[in-house]
Amino acid sequence: MLANSLIRPNLLSRGSRFVSSPSTTLNALRSLSFIKTIPQPPGNIIGTVNDAYVPPKPSHLHGSLHWVSERIVTLALVPLTVAPLVTGTAFFDSALAGVLLYHCYAGFQSCIIDYIPVRVYGSLHSAAMALLTFGSLVSAYGIYQIENTEEEGLVGLIKKVWTA
Repeated sequence: MLANSLIRPNLLSRGSRFVSSPSTTLNALRSLSFIKTIPQPPGNIIGTVNDAYVPPKPSHLHGSLHWVSERIVTLALVPLTVAPLVTGTAFFDSALAGVLLYHCYAGFQSCIIDYIPVRVYGSLHSAAMALLTFGSLVSAYGIYQIENTEEEGLVGLIKKVWTA
């Protein structure tokens, strides 16, 4: 019966004992989900129309400073991509690896903030951020190993893979 209601949610049949509506279908889908969410008020509206607006606490890390730092890192990737190939020095190779790692970290962090919000998922947001931090630390250790063991560092490894 549940499958029938999911296929035809607006079907009201007089002979069946299950009458479906869009809200019951949505509740049925939520009960099937293994990810528990925090119940949200209707329309995500808390309080009444006459309540005063309470702005969130200002945070420099989530404002314009955060946005500007992401753009600077993105623009820095352009010359850093070419510099190790031209100069062949380990400094530019290490700088490219570090900036690329931070670029990936900031991008995944933005995805987590957008698609796993704290107000809906609660502790799962914190777990996703912790997993991102752990993965970034493991990646930083991997970059360190590549820079120390490979002959030309990260760019040398890319050259080997490209010519293979």
